[in-house]
Amino acid sequence: MADFHQNGIISTLHNLTDRSTESLEADLMNFRSANPMALVLPSLFSELEGPALEHIVDELAGVPYLDDIIIGLDRADKDQFAYAKSYFSRLPQRHHILWNSGPRLTALDEELKEHGLSPAQPGKGRNVWFCFGYFLSATNAQVVGLHDCDILTYDRALLARLMYPVANPTFPYVFSKGYYARTTEEKFNGRVVRLLIGPLLAALKKVCEPNDYITYLNSFRYALAGEFAMGRQVVKNIRIPSDWGLEVGVLSEVWRNHSTQSICQVEIADNYDHKHQSVSHDNPERGLSKMSIDITKSIFRKLATDGQIFSQGTFRTLKATYFRIALDRIETFYNDAVMNGLTLDRHEEETTVELFAQNIMTAGEVFLESPNETPFMANWNRINSAIPDFTDRFKEAVRLDNEG
Repeated sequence: MADFHQNGIISTLHNLTDRSTESLEADLMNFRSANPMALVLPSLFSELEGPALEHIVDELAGVPYLDDIIIGLDRADKDQFAYAKSYFSRLPQRHHILWNSGPRLTALDEELKEHGLSPAQPGKGRNVWFCFGYFLSATNAQVVGLHDCDILTYDRALLARLMYPVANPTFPYVFSKGYYARTTEEKFNGRVVRLLIGPLLAALKKVCEPNDYITYLNSFRYALAGEFAMGRQVVKNIRIPSDWGLEVGVLSEVWRNHSTQSICQVEIADNYDHKHQSVSHDNPERGLSKMSIDITKSIFRKLATDGQIFSQGTFRTLKATYFRIALDRIETFYNDAVMNGLTLDRHEEETTVELFAQNIMTAGEVFLESPNETPFMANWNRINSAIPDFTDRFKEAVRLDNEG
């Protein structure tokens, strides 16, 4: 059930009437002349073998307003890339596959390394970064959307609602962030948002100096949603992290570069489900454990750039404050679940909170021990300045891969 509340410092656009997809798409077709649109799909090859992407491609085949679809393909050998070209060939839109592990793009990445500009680590952030570079160099689109390839509940209305606020030339928005409920018919999901982000922001508000950035992040109903749309001018200047801090890093960059009047969140689905990560209690380099460390580091770095001073004592206090708030929220989530006939394992929730509390300290220690770490990838303006012909050769490499 939708609500109409505006209780943050960014605009919230709700789904109040279940407006039809066809009606939304008719508007988007009208917006297309002023704001041509593209979509980025960061994908692992393994996702081509799963049920979610098959349905997503079927849905996208019916989308009339997209001019370009850019697919960033990771972990694919030559035969798998050939299969991917066949797999996506049913898309009627102009589509481009970035074979990130192919010889042409690998050679270009080596050139970036020689200039100290290559993304530091593999992953979704690196994939998205290359897709953004290709978007800027090879399309005329003025708006780009992005969503993951593991959405089990995908409907093309999700994309229409995501693109609408930025594509509408009468709206002031240059960035829209999707949000949705994260429940199934049986249980609560969204553990990192519920058990880490919400309580951590509340704890930071208590422990740190007053900071508008904390208020800003707290305005997002689902800060870790992997679905967002932005204008071309945003993409040119954005610096994003290559680790699990991608979503928070994007929000931080948009906050740095743009007024909150030009930022919105939009309800894009009644419910949402995707591939779930393991908690990974025993390995801080995997699953939700690594995710929680990377996200927390990303928030600490941003607060530091705003003048917040951190110490070991700060992180100890923050951990204790977070832990108490998170335990209280488990009680609230449990009551909410029971009232709605859902299940929630309180022991599992508390075990996860204990891990996240420890990882707040881990993230703090890494932050203090690595003051010279450069967490963000260069923006594409810098790439064009350092290697003026790079994007032309990048565009040609993708063309040769796709036509070969």
